[in-house]
Amino acid sequence: MYYECMTTHRVVSRDEVKLEIIRVFEKRVKYKKPDLSSLNSAHDGREGDWLTKEMGLSVNGLNEPDFKGFEMKKDSKEKTTFGDWSPDEAIFKGPSKLLHRDNFLEIFGAPNPKKANRYSWSGKVFPNVFDFNEAGQKLEIRKSGICAVYSPEKDLRPNKVPLKFRKRLELAKWNHDSLGKKVERKFNQLGWFRCLKNSKGEYDRIVFGQPINYETFLELFTNGSIFLDCGMYQGNSRPYMTWRAKNNIWDELAEN
Repeated sequence: MYYECMTTHRVVSRDEVKLEIIRVFEKRVKYKKPDLSSLNSAHDGREGDWLTKEMGLSVNGLNEPDFKGFEMKKDSKEKTTFGDWSPDEAIFKGPSKLLHRDNFLEIFGAPNPKKANRYSWSGKVFPNVFDFNEAGQKLEIRKSGICAVYSPEKDLRPNKVPLKFRKRLELAKWNHDSLGKKVERKFNQLGWFRCLKNSKGEYDRIVFGQPINYETFLELFTNGSIFLDCGMYQGNSRPYMTWRAKNNIWDELAEN
């Protein structure tokens, strides 16, 4: 596998890029603890931003690999993110819109007592790929995409949705074509690497992984190894649709 540098147009091999990543890491990051004092404490991704800058890269929201064909991931306690990828269609956005976003959250989400009963589509009410949850929701894998569906018969809550919505509904959909392009643009060029810490909290090593195509991604999602972690809530326009896997899955995907 090869990568063409856009500035020099020199074609370099995957091994050459790996060696460059290791050299940069050892020179700029190794044995450092993240210093987040100058970064926004409310920003969940601040350590990732710190690592990006320390590696000599620019922080951006582009859906592309961080380092010459490799996607970079920081150390995390339990799970590591693939990407924040919103649905292509939903009943709260776009051409399929039936409800205002806040109304959707009040009907299909749940209140959080710790946040003054602010409604969110997260936690127990957000669907998973295995079975219908107590809110009558499930993620289904179809030929055209991954769909979040609602079934009133499976809704076990005492206060179900309003009568006009008590029918089988497609709440949101991620089309295979667009989701596949997002996955493969980030992870299916030269691969990925994770920067990991030691027991002192210092970054001290790198683990590399081979490219991940959408077929592998979908297989891992189907068996629950990859999951969709939603944090959409009232008062914030961000969708927070984060696709993740527990770190043991990343360990299994890592190169020997």
